[in-house]
Amino acid sequence: MSIGSRHRASRRRLLGAVAAAAALPAFGEDAYPNRPITLIVPFAAGGIADLTARIVAEAMVAQLRQPIVIDNRPSAGNIVGTSAVAQARRDGYTLLLMSNGNAVSASLFRKLPFDVSKDFTPVSTLGFFDLVLLVDAQSRFASLGQVLGEARKRPGKLTIGTIAPGSTQNLAAELFRSSTAIDALIVPYKTSPAVVSALRTGEIDLAFEILGPMLGQIKSGAVRALAVTSRDRLPVLSDVPTMREAAGLDDFVVASWNALAAPAGTPAPTVARLVLATHAALASPATRERLEALGVRPQAGTPAELRALLASEIDRWRSVILAAHIPPQ
Repeated sequence: MSIGSRHRASRRRLLGAVAAAAALPAFGEDAYPNRPITLIVPFAAGGIADLTARIVAEAMVAQLRQPIVIDNRPSAGNIVGTSAVAQARRDGYTLLLMSNGNAVSASLFRKLPFDVSKDFTPVSTLGFFDLVLLVDAQSRFASLGQVLGEARKRPGKLTIGTIAPGSTQNLAAELFRSSTAIDALIVPYKTSPAVVSALRTGEIDLAFEILGPMLGQIKSGAVRALAVTSRDRLPVLSDVPTMREAAGLDDFVVASWNALAAPAGTPAPTVARLVLATHAALASPATRERLEALGVRPQAGTPAELRALLASEIDRWRSVILAAHIPPQ
């Protein structure tokens, strides 16, 4: 299916959800929701996940007619915030901003205080954000082909920077290394600014980063994008090839994602109400425009689609973690 066909199909689903939401009868005093909803975001305020949550929550208020309060609870592996939702009442008033980080944590930690596959009721995906492989503006590499050529001529010399082990960026680098069968050194840093600084000073050759926050530096010419990890080229960087095009890696498609989930056992009518509100929010042109400006691809989905996505991501990243010999924490 072409990108245009997928977009039209997605658009039809969203419009259908909006129509269904609009057709809902007036709610009585005891109907859900009749008080504010808390959305726990297991990330720090100001990051792309937090901004995505706030933009979508703001748009959902028009359908739910109740405030959605963002509660930031950042921690390693998203454990603190995720655990709080797993233990919350099953009434739809405490929700989780789920992410691919939850899928990674399932294999990155020896023991978690919850089972992400069983302790949550999926609601809907919110958006996906792609990664980009970067070099400094003055880099000797003009293409990914040149990178791979040098890596094979000089094994062990190429350096790739990412944020902490187990992050999407870090696992993307591990997947890149194994998929291309190159001998390269992956160098982890504590923060994304530290990665970019290392790239620009020549401390590392390449860097994997989330695209959205890097768009400004790419557009200004401070860094150059060699490839994006999306399935198809992105309109915002139409001249930058995908990893599939640049290196012949047909299966190399990596994206971070955010989604909405509730505690397992949340009543079906409540979940349905949240699904409709989420779809209506993501059908809004204003909401889509705000998300796209952050480098987020807005995409709603069904609970079944989110459950399948989570399962496939757990399996995928477990394989990468095992292949990379990343010890469980």
